[in-house]
Amino acid sequence: MSGRADGQQVHLSAISAHGLGLLLQVHPQVQDDLDTHDNKDTRNPGEGDGARVPGRVPEHMFGLGSVAHMVVGDKFGSFLGVNLGFGFGVTMGVHVAGNISGAHMNAALTFTNCALGRMSWKKFPVYVLGQFVGSFLAAATIYCLFYQAIMDYSGGYLTVTGPKATANIFATYLPDHMTLWRGFLDEVLVTGMLQLCLFAITDKRNNPALQGTQALVIGILVVVIGVSLGMNTGYAINPSRDLPPRFFTFLAGWGIQVFRAKDWWWVPVVAPPLGAYLGGIIYLVFIGSSNPWEAQMLENPGAYEDRRISVLPKTSSYPPNSSSLTPVSVSPSSRPSIRPVPPLGDSVNLEQF
Repeated sequence: MSGRADGQQVHLSAISAHGLGLLLQVHPQVQDDLDTHDNKDTRNPGEGDGARVPGRVPEHMFGLGSVAHMVVGDKFGSFLGVNLGFGFGVTMGVHVAGNISGAHMNAALTFTNCALGRMSWKKFPVYVLGQFVGSFLAAATIYCLFYQAIMDYSGGYLTVTGPKATANIFATYLPDHMTLWRGFLDEVLVTGMLQLCLFAITDKRNNPALQGTQALVIGILVVVIGVSLGMNTGYAINPSRDLPPRFFTFLAGWGIQVFRAKDWWWVPVVAPPLGAYLGGIIYLVFIGSSNPWEAQMLENPGAYEDRRISVLPKTSSYPPNSSSLTPVSVSPSSRPSIRPVPPLGDSVNLEQF
């Protein structure tokens, strides 16, 4: 019994390292299952800033290109096309960078990973910097590709509002039927739904997407959010998607009005992290903690401890039993050769897009 009690104490110590999980009474296996998505090799140079740039560029290029078709392409684009462009752009971004960096392409979701203890805060500025650089480069690329079409459509005048506005190709702007704070709450709600569904997709203890289909399912999720909840604010749901292209338009000729139009620019920066954090908490408290694992864990608490904590083998305090077998002398030449067995490679799991 004392060994069992000691094991439970070690188990509680391991869980307390995930302070928020313990505070919210999140079941430890739920937190562990979500934590496995951040087990990256720190020796891998792809874990740095550059790993986020290649994943962000295709995702944002496909999304902004679809918006350009809708704004300046006359019959070539549609609202559904925009949602498909962003959704499957996310899918491609996950395939490009998922095995390198965990597909961190959303600053709001990266913030939530840090706030919930799934990732070190030291990584946060590096990840976000890579996201911002990739998004800025994607905006610049789309501007170059569609420059002539933008000029023909606008008559050579780059405007933020009005019937010939083209700044909305690159960033979101609040429509006339929305107020600032209604738009804020809209972004909080939509991003919260995104984070909650992402936890469900990647939670192995719930009903996750099949192995190899996560990228496609996440892309479909973005499409569904867009076609159902995207009308009010353009569903920025990502500071990395909105702020860098907005800054690019400021430099490219649209001017300071990109930050002054209805004072909207700060909402896609502040509201998505708040919404993602709330969505993550809601999932962990009301869904992740309700799965029936506790009985199984109490029956064999050591099994869970062994998965999380490396324990040195215990040495026996009893003297070794004497053997009646005849000792055998083994010469160096007669020793069998032993081949080292290579360790099994762990699969790199998807974190967030």
